[in-house]
Amino acid sequence: MARFELKLPKMGESVAEATITSWLKEVGDTIELDEAVVEIATDKVDSEIPSEVAGTLIEILYEKDDVVAVGATIAIIEIEGEDFGNTPVAVSNNAEKAEVEEIEKSIEKVVETVSTPIAKVSDSGKFYSPLVRNIAQTEGISMSELESISGSGKDNRVTKEDILSYIENKGTFNKIEAPADAVKVETPKKVEKTVAKAAPISVNGEDEIIEMSRMGKLISKHMLDSIQTSAHVQSFIEIDVTNIVNWRGKVKDAFFKREGEKLTFTPIFMQAIATTIKKYPLINISVNGDTIIKKKNINLGMAAALPDGNLIVPVIKNADQLSLVGITKAVNDLANRARNNALKPDDIQGGTYTVTNVGGFGSIMGTPIINQPQVAILALGAIRKVPAVIETPEGDFIGIRQKMFVSHSYDHRVVNGALGGMFIKTLKDILESWDLNQDF
Repeated sequence: MARFELKLPKMGESVAEATITSWLKEVGDTIELDEAVVEIATDKVDSEIPSEVAGTLIEILYEKDDVVAVGATIAIIEIEGEDFGNTPVAVSNNAEKAEVEEIEKSIEKVVETVSTPIAKVSDSGKFYSPLVRNIAQTEGISMSELESISGSGKDNRVTKEDILSYIENKGTFNKIEAPADAVKVETPKKVEKTVAKAAPISVNGEDEIIEMSRMGKLISKHMLDSIQTSAHVQSFIEIDVTNIVNWRGKVKDAFFKREGEKLTFTPIFMQAIATTIKKYPLINISVNGDTIIKKKNINLGMAAALPDGNLIVPVIKNADQLSLVGITKAVNDLANRARNNALKPDDIQGGTYTVTNVGGFGSIMGTPIINQPQVAILALGAIRKVPAVIETPEGDFIGIRQKMFVSHSYDHRVVNGALGGMFIKTLKDILESWDLNQDF
């Protein structure tokens, strides 16, 4: 019999760890190929981890609520056949044998280092996540020093922010060696960082106290981090979408009959936004310190509502390369799977620009918060019938038009007002020039 290590898979370039939320199998259970074994949660999405082999679960290495680093072994599955990676090496003489043994020792040392669970409980009983221990190891912080850090996480666990703050404050005062005959001076005490606390809230007997959900807490932190990272600025523009409304009304039944998909306004707007981004690629960037990363692919994030009322942002990959039919299929598929909690980790990774439809809730406009590490986000307002001045060769007159506002939030560190404004002006031109006679 062989032992197969079930590892926590990579779930996107920005995801370094995940939390075990539920084990779907117990030790001794039989597991089929591709059968889900465990449920995990990241700051992006909840997901199930399937087994890559068929066999019997013989060991679980992490408990529920444990934080696990990407790539770490989380369970052992017993399967038929020989152990993976244990094929013996043939040698022809003593010199080669000695060389092979030396290589094997080096490999064993590396494997021991890598396979040792990073998440660890100290002698005093404190738990440290893989990310925290990796940072501590990189910065040369000992276990005793790590235990001295006050944690702000669940059960007073030390979070990433706690250890980074400790490292930052640790270097505030440098110890200086004084000559033997110098006057002894007291070393200044470390200055603790002052954190503004919210005013206490009074609660009476009739008030209901509701615990924030895990995803609600993550969204709250993500939004706060974005405000603290980017210099948010907004531009607004009103767009006449009468031609689009009339065209969709004319073709939607034929579209559904031919493609088996409902044609909403969202894919029409997504296609126009992708075209606009191609004209202004400096909207499709990220900031890394003092450098700008210009993204090659145009991957549009689409804010979608979850059954519990929270929002998630699945991504349409390479949206500029899709036809209207292709974008419609992608939009409908992602929206349906979001409503059914069936999104995969890859579905929400790699976004380069985000669109949110505040008009779906009846809002005329909104001021959305940038989805980091992107630098811009567009909010689509509700489409309304409004009186408007219509210019004709015979003169101006008042008529009823279908109009909407779009709100463009962008990071003023790297996107100036001219670029932010020209972007939505070009989008307006594309949408208002929609051809009523075009096919789909």
